[in-house]
Amino acid sequence: MTCSSSSGSSGWVALRSVGLALGLVATATLGLATADEANASSKVRKFKFFYGATINELPPGAKARVWIPVASDNHEQKAKLLVARTPGEPRHSTDKTFGNQIIYFEAAADAKGEIAIDAEYLVERRELLSGHGEPTPDTIPDEHLVSSKMIPVNGSLLKKLVGERMPDGDTSAKALALYNAVDDLMKYDKPEGQPWGRGDAVWACDSKYGNCTDFHSVFIGACRDLKIPAKFEMGFPIPETQGKGEVGGYHCWAKFVHDGRWEAVDISEADKHPALKQYYFRNLTADRVTFTTGRDLQLDPAPKAGPVNFLVYPYVEVDGKPHTKFVKRFRYEDVQ
Repeated sequence: MTCSSSSGSSGWVALRSVGLALGLVATATLGLATADEANASSKVRKFKFFYGATINELPPGAKARVWIPVASDNHEQKAKLLVARTPGEPRHSTDKTFGNQIIYFEAAADAKGEIAIDAEYLVERRELLSGHGEPTPDTIPDEHLVSSKMIPVNGSLLKKLVGERMPDGDTSAKALALYNAVDDLMKYDKPEGQPWGRGDAVWACDSKYGNCTDFHSVFIGACRDLKIPAKFEMGFPIPETQGKGEVGGYHCWAKFVHDGRWEAVDISEADKHPALKQYYFRNLTADRVTFTTGRDLQLDPAPKAGPVNFLVYPYVEVDGKPHTKFVKRFRYEDVQ
């Protein structure tokens, strides 16, 4: 793995030890190794992803605690950390519930009141097609069936969504009914000053609009109401256009269990692109990269404010309180 070296003027710290701890030692090529990945019809995209953020609007010299997510290998992707830079000594950890990989550091804001973070990945992402999801373990962890802070599992979401007409059939048929119900109920909209984007499933169901976090929180809660295990995945969308450019912000999607596999849905994309509605039930494009899974993340070391709703942007605390001001610098570049 290539790592940046420490610079006396910049204060950057190389993350060689973190990379080794993550098992991200460089290999000659990135390969997709599981049997399912032999599916010749599945598209593959290879690109660099640049995770950049500048935490700002801090008092000069203010001490901050910072947690950032680390993209890693999963069933649909190989992700290799090439370079990562932080202005404080990094520590590798995982969240205690979902096993997400995290980099934690402490640093003081510079004279401009800023703390800059940069990481570069080489990613090979495979399109996920229906019936080719990750096999589930014999016992599915409880966290995919129970309530989280903003997703109650008590029957209320299901009733709000479908009324007295309960979905029937196998799990795929039930999930499809919920997928259609969420898409019919909600509109992708992000009006300024409104509390969209938190993944508050009850609020989203009542408000009938929101972003990807809100759409998929409603779906996950309703699935769990039907005893269908479901989970939340967070990452970034990669523009369909080949080449290079900016990535405006995060994206998320959901998965549910059917026939011993995790099947995917992307309802907010279906809402934005109705012609692809059928595709986005049990299929995902290769134009994305996953960073974390789950909600109410128990980070290590623990934030003073408690579990984190979800993690994709840097999570920052100053004097024990969350600090949310930062400038995005996310980019991609396709690799031939």
